[in-house]
Amino acid sequence: MKLENFNTSGNYIKLLREKDKIFGDICPFFEQWESPVFLIGGYVRDFLLNRPTKDIDIVTLGDGIELANSLAKHLNVSKVSVFKNFGTAMINYGDVEIQFVGARKESYSKKSRNPSVEPGTINDDQNRRDFTINALAIALNGKNIGSFIDPFNGLIDLKGKILKTPLPPIQTFSDDPLRMLRAIRFSAQLKFVIAPETLEGIKENANRINIVAQERITEEINKIILSENPSIGFKILEKTGLLQLIFPEFQALKGVDTIDGKKHKDNFYHTLEVLDNILEKSQNNLWIRWAVLLHDIAKPVTKRFDKKHGWTFHGHDDKGAKMVPKIFKKFKLPLDEKMRYVQKLVQLHLRPISLTNKQITDSALRRLLFEAGDDLDDLMLLCKCDITSKNDEKKKKYIKRFELVKHKLREVEQRDKIKNWQPPIDGKEIMESLKLKPGKEVGFIKENIKNAILDGKIKNNADDARAYMHELARLKGIL
Repeated sequence: MKLENFNTSGNYIKLLREKDKIFGDICPFFEQWESPVFLIGGYVRDFLLNRPTKDIDIVTLGDGIELANSLAKHLNVSKVSVFKNFGTAMINYGDVEIQFVGARKESYSKKSRNPSVEPGTINDDQNRRDFTINALAIALNGKNIGSFIDPFNGLIDLKGKILKTPLPPIQTFSDDPLRMLRAIRFSAQLKFVIAPETLEGIKENANRINIVAQERITEEINKIILSENPSIGFKILEKTGLLQLIFPEFQALKGVDTIDGKKHKDNFYHTLEVLDNILEKSQNNLWIRWAVLLHDIAKPVTKRFDKKHGWTFHGHDDKGAKMVPKIFKKFKLPLDEKMRYVQKLVQLHLRPISLTNKQITDSALRRLLFEAGDDLDDLMLLCKCDITSKNDEKKKKYIKRFELVKHKLREVEQRDKIKNWQPPIDGKEIMESLKLKPGKEVGFIKENIKNAILDGKIKNNADDARAYMHELARLKGIL
């Protein structure tokens, strides 16, 4: 079925069954249910767009929890997740998540996005939906079984690739400000345009985002980052004023300063270009995309101008790495190896490029291999995508030198096996050999042995390391 040929007349139960086997299992049950039952929301939208989806939303004019329990028994599903505070329930059937709710009206207070709820009609339930394309419904039983219910011309908006709210945007977004981020996320995921009045409603309600829990904001931001068009999402976030409120560090990248006729590039748009460059090669790796977003995050605080060199951002790699934990903590992102991975890529993102500007030494290559470890390939991918010069000759020159660095890295790794390498003697052996207690002397000797091997001063074996250890101890007056 092609979307442009779809119309609202006819019985669509057959089409649902043809698309997804699960409807062959659940539709006969719904047909026997006394209260009206409807398929609504995202599944209907994605059904029409031929997009895969694992979520099925069911609305009934009655008790959604009772319906969930009865269907679970019919399908021999042992667990029903019930959320009494919201009057909803959920079951997992195969790899699909089915959610149930009774049709309802909602009213909101200014201080919360959690509504007061009372029973309602299917039209009331469609009124509370965020966008017209998510208010589409199909009747699953009753005299109108299989009918398509579209009170807000959502099908027209779906065909036109437009995002509109069912009710006036200022009311929709004031009631639940998270919908503003959802609009931007859908625009990035579906390549839909946000209607002008809907976009204006987001701008007018931007400050309302402050009542939304950080976890929900982060969930939407991650979905934007993982979308097919994340740069679209971030441009709309900036345009509407939301970016300044939820991610001011990223907003600070925007803008160009000019002194004495010299200007720097707009690092906001540069970062989004790097993000677009990495999309196909990052295989939905959320964390490398976060590394892209943060790789230049410290440029605003390290920006300097001098007449000889123009604009500089010295140390933005190191400063940016130090900013990563604070940003992850604010967004309530994991503070574990995922954060350390992002931090590492931010810290090292200049290193491969800097090697292209000078004589490439084995020492510098060994250090990069050692510090990047298993994340070297991701680092090199980020760095290659970071080459966004508009000068074709300059870009070709950078890429050629970059490929040379990659070749040299492979050669050094094959020869020296530095990736994930550990020095041949550790702190315990140093303390036992030199009769030292834990302290600065042990750290000094251990660090210098590591550096001597990486710099090629001594060979990578235990005997040479021990000899160098004794030499260092004599220099320090330990022996």
